[in-house]
Amino acid sequence: MKTTTIILMAIGLVSLSSCEQKTDTNVMLENSETRTELFDAIASNHNYMTEFMGNMQGNDHAMQMMKGNQNIMGNMMKGEDLNMILNDSLMSMNMMQSMMKDGKMMSHMIQIMHKEGMLSEDCMNSSMKMMNDKGINKGGMHN
Repeated sequence: MKTTTIILMAIGLVSLSSCEQKTDTNVMLENSETRTELFDAIASNHNYMTEFMGNMQGNDHAMQMMKGNQNIMGNMMKGEDLNMILNDSLMSMNMMQSMMKDGKMMSHMIQIMHKEGMLSEDCMNSSMKMMNDKGINKGGMHN
């Protein structure tokens, strides 16, 4: 009787442990519906999105893709978003350091600030001239 109980318990434990499923994230992400659900869940949750953005900032490939996407950069620089960025001193400092490394982005930002009325024509031209004098490549932007 004792032996039977031990055998049944062993079989039960083996059965329960075999029910544990390991999730392969790459397999999940291959399914476009699952991927869209994950993206929507992250984008609609403030904490998840904050963590995701921090993760992106620590990833060189993600940052290069962000810099290269003019739609994202342009949308971030419009209206209230730009004011929020400029009012946050740490974000402002990080943004300026990034722009100093990327002449095309810096030129684009100067033009947006001029368009939004934050820089006069003279100030914009002076900034562009300074960039030329320092040999900063503006990527074909306004001279």
